[in-house]
Amino acid sequence: MARRGAGTPFLLQLSLLLLLCPGGTLGCASVAAGSPVVPLGSAVTASCTIQSELCRGLEPGKVRITWMLDNEPVAGTQHRAPGGTEVSNLTLPQFNHTEAKLWCWVEWNGTKQRVGMAEIRAGYPPAKPFNLSCVLNLSDYGLTCQWEQGANSHLPTSIALKCAGSRTQAVTGCTPQGGHSHCTVPRQLLQLYRQMEIWVSATNALGTAESEHLCIDPMDVAKLDPPALQSIQSIPFQTDCVALAWEVARTNAHMDLQCELRYRAAEEPAWALVTGIVGQSGTTQCCGFLFGTQYHFQMRCRRSTARGYWSEWSPGRNYTTHEKAPTGKLDAWWSTRPAGAGGWLEVQLRWKAPRRRDANGQVLGYCITLSPRRRGRDPPTICNTTHTQCNFSAPMGTRRVYLSAYNAAGESTATEVVLLERKGQPLAGLRAVPKGEHSLWVQWEAPPAPPHAYVLEWQRVSSEPGRCSTCWQMERDRAATAALIQDGIEPFQRYDISVYPLYKDAIGVPIHTAAYSKQKAPSYAPKLHLKSISKSSAELCWDPVPVEMQNGFITSYTIFWANSDAEVSSATVNPSLSSFIIHELKPSTLYKVHIMASTVAGSTNGTSLTLVTTVLDDTEIQFLFLTLGLIFVLFILLLICFQKNGRVKQQFWPSIPDPANSSLGKWVPAELQQEPLHIPGVREPGLATISTVTVLERAGGKQPTTWGKEPSTWGKEPTTWGKEPTTEPIGTFPAPPLPYVQQEGPRTPGPGNRQTVQYARVVGEGYKGQQQPPPRLYLRSSSTQPLLLDPSPSPKPYENLWFHGAAPQGCPGDGGCPEELSATFPLLQGLRIGGAEELHDCRAF
Repeated sequence: MARRGAGTPFLLQLSLLLLLCPGGTLGCASVAAGSPVVPLGSAVTASCTIQSELCRGLEPGKVRITWMLDNEPVAGTQHRAPGGTEVSNLTLPQFNHTEAKLWCWVEWNGTKQRVGMAEIRAGYPPAKPFNLSCVLNLSDYGLTCQWEQGANSHLPTSIALKCAGSRTQAVTGCTPQGGHSHCTVPRQLLQLYRQMEIWVSATNALGTAESEHLCIDPMDVAKLDPPALQSIQSIPFQTDCVALAWEVARTNAHMDLQCELRYRAAEEPAWALVTGIVGQSGTTQCCGFLFGTQYHFQMRCRRSTARGYWSEWSPGRNYTTHEKAPTGKLDAWWSTRPAGAGGWLEVQLRWKAPRRRDANGQVLGYCITLSPRRRGRDPPTICNTTHTQCNFSAPMGTRRVYLSAYNAAGESTATEVVLLERKGQPLAGLRAVPKGEHSLWVQWEAPPAPPHAYVLEWQRVSSEPGRCSTCWQMERDRAATAALIQDGIEPFQRYDISVYPLYKDAIGVPIHTAAYSKQKAPSYAPKLHLKSISKSSAELCWDPVPVEMQNGFITSYTIFWANSDAEVSSATVNPSLSSFIIHELKPSTLYKVHIMASTVAGSTNGTSLTLVTTVLDDTEIQFLFLTLGLIFVLFILLLICFQKNGRVKQQFWPSIPDPANSSLGKWVPAELQQEPLHIPGVREPGLATISTVTVLERAGGKQPTTWGKEPSTWGKEPTTWGKEPTTEPIGTFPAPPLPYVQQEGPRTPGPGNRQTVQYARVVGEGYKGQQQPPPRLYLRSSSTQPLLLDPSPSPKPYENLWFHGAAPQGCPGDGGCPEELSATFPLLQGLRIGGAEELHDCRAF
């Protein structure tokens, strides 16, 4: 389609389109290629010619010719030929397209138009056909041939099957249809029983190729129809032979044939072949069959000249041979143990089913007796089972049992099983290696004394062991040092293997080994548990992976731990361990821990465990709790002490006697002596009689000391020991101290039933550098008579006096206590002064 050029009138463009259109009436342009078909990769030449006088509107010298190979521009050369003709030549040095279109374009005043095209194909000469073969079908006598094509030539190729007789010219026998590589030559083109030449011819634009010529007689490649089996039966007199009858197809009735017979048991993959059966129809006998076994039979034939093809195998026919009583001995294995105290023996007997050749049919069961079967007498049967093992009890001391198998045809000869003790020499060594995914190769070292046979026993190791009656086998070759076991062997499962040497009079002690036929990474890793943790260590434990999930021998456990700073550490642990202690951890730090279980075939990671170390160790925590506990106990004791402050105050802060509440304040004044008071019954037995109370002031010039809430004012004049008590008022006493007179009573001893009350003195004594303590009261007594109580209140200066618990070292004024005071001190017991307890000693004040 013309493109609109700048400045070109529309009518001019339309006229150029009509004039230069290929196939137009004028035909002013033409394209010529050197060859439309070229070898792939070779050079291609082409030319484009424009007749200017035939193309109206084109001015000579202004026409430009260009080329396009499909959609790719290619460069050519252009020149003017005589007669005003424009010619452009193109040469492609290497043509790599299997098929392409070469276009010639004319460009004038900015407008382009295709004026011609040449289609070019490239490829190879045809490949030579090979593997030519022919078969003559006797049903229609057509000769069917087939072959294989060579490499693709990328060019249209014609295939033909050629044939020629010895006296005829070559003709095309047939042409394959639909790209197939086989065809059938009809009967009219064939010459039977004569040699013919047959080949395949392939032709394309670059050449022709022929296959190898096949020279055959069509009857030599005839394929016969299969025969038909008529009957099969056993020959009773020859127990392992059968007789077969067959009949050939009608199309083969006029030919001499040779046939073959094949058969196999139902469980066997391989065929047994019987050759050399000659004849058109008839019977044949074959021997060597197993008893009581089902077989599958087939038959085929071909021409007796041994040329041509075998027919297809006839339809199969099944036949089961007749049975016979089992033969041979059974391989048996046993174990025994005493059955309590009853004199019996528990026996577990296991045996192998007889081989097919010895079974002679289908075994219906097994019989175990304690004695062999003799003519005319059947021994009692202790076990009759269809399984290959039996547990039974036998009398203690039984050393032989007899085992036999039976089928529908009879019973086998009994196999004698000697129950030997397991006390012989063991093997020198044992090991097992994989032989395949479903087998293990067991090797051992023979003991010094060569045994008669070996028994191999194996069992799958499981968390829940189960019994396996077929997991053993016997090797009767006494020179054998290896055996292959493959019964029940599965990959990724552990098997415990034991080998027993069998001696003439004993069974050797077994030795054991474990093996895998194939290993892989464990199904999962153990789950970690935190057993204990401190500020710098953590103890982990885990449960072992079940044997079924190990998938191999665990070679090691690897424990990984990482803190929040992505510091990763690891440690490898022996697979026999189930705990591990991580040391050198940081206090109060979060860690991620996981375990990896490994076998020789791979590793599996477990789930992650998060743990946080403590701030203190257990010892530090115990010490801290002990300290806090002691503090708590002390706090409780203090709290109890404060609750019981009376007793505590008495121990640490004794009660201060108050003279105002003492018995001294109750004494009767001297004025009352004239009027005796008769108070019978008011007596205190055992109390001292106070004759005189003297209050001694502190030294002159010293100020009185204030005690308690109300200060006490002491007298102005000092008083010394040995003098009469002063008659001046002291403090707030209403009257000076005077001797009190004890009233008469029935118990008053002495002449005239009167006894004078000795005096007592209160001494005020100061401390150096401190406030003055309360005065000390010294009582002098010479009798045990009770004191008269004065109903008047005590002077306030005597309240809250503190009587020191330590005895004074000396009395003021004379440097010591008066002798009469110390001598009469025991008489002061029971005297209460200001609410104080009983006075027991002078030093108690």
